[in-house]
Amino acid sequence: MLEIRNLFKSYENKPLLRGISFSVSQGETICLLGASGSGKSTLLRMIAGLEFPESGQILFNKIDLAQTPPHARDFGLVFQDYGLFPHLNIFDNVAFGLKMRNIPAAQINSRVAEMLDLVNLQGFEKRKVTDLSGGEQQRVALARALAPSPRLLMFDEPLGALDKSLKEDLLNQIRAILHKTKIPAIYVTHDQDEAFTIADRILFLHDGEIIRDGTPDEVWTNPNSAWAARMLGMGNVIEGRMQNAEGRTWNVETEFGVFNVECEHKHLAGEKISLLLKQFPTPVFGSGARGEGDEIKLKVEDVLFKQDQFQVKLRGGLVIHLKDAPKVGQIIRVKVQVECLA
Repeated sequence: MLEIRNLFKSYENKPLLRGISFSVSQGETICLLGASGSGKSTLLRMIAGLEFPESGQILFNKIDLAQTPPHARDFGLVFQDYGLFPHLNIFDNVAFGLKMRNIPAAQINSRVAEMLDLVNLQGFEKRKVTDLSGGEQQRVALARALAPSPRLLMFDEPLGALDKSLKEDLLNQIRAILHKTKIPAIYVTHDQDEAFTIADRILFLHDGEIIRDGTPDEVWTNPNSAWAARMLGMGNVIEGRMQNAEGRTWNVETEFGVFNVECEHKHLAGEKISLLLKQFPTPVFGSGARGEGDEIKLKVEDVLFKQDQFQVKLRGGLVIHLKDAPKVGQIIRVKVQVECLA
């Protein structure tokens, strides 16, 4: 098991990672989800031994890796730019790590064939890397990382250079391979769709700290912060001010009206908080909206077609989705569910 304990790292004299701690169990895939520049790749490089933390520990099976050089850590790393050797063919790329360990030729041949079969590239052994598509090159990179049977696999934005359809196909292949091999893995991305597809647990990295750690369903049900809710595209995040409470129900004043919000967090009257406005499934035009939740009435500022529905921008920057397109300037009423984000 990998254990990260209280890691600190600065960049250009500014804190980049502040007390990062988490663990990865055998067979578990965790996803580090964060914006570009949040320190995700730096964290991977420290685990790989390519950079060093200013303080904290990196342990594998309770052994501190501080004095263990990168090649002796026995970790695999898959990059966005593939990192393949262009002067070597597919066989030699996949066999590279095995040859470095002086594995007998017969075992190398068998292992390379096994890995190419695993990533659906049988018969590609003699091809040049430069003759492959981006998706094929990334599968070769995955086969090369898997060939030495690493103790841990790390993926640094591996699908960032691929188009959407190719990305979805390869992501499902990686998920299946990780489940089959049971190798613990850390997958770094800024794409929430990738995170929810591949992860057993998602860790949100923001402002140098892990602000949420949970299974995909846990973090979706309770993002726990305005930043995480925005990152997940869960709905509209607005600001409000606590007025007064009756038990656990608070009156919260916002620019869109006063909402009655049931909340288990501890608050004080006058405190500023963030609220999540989740759209009810069937918004309506005109008056007479029915059902649970709160109703807001706003002016349509823009309408954009998105696949099978319309994305409607309302006053104040709120965005909703409708099956039928309203007209710009029209006043519409929308039912929303309001949740406190602490």
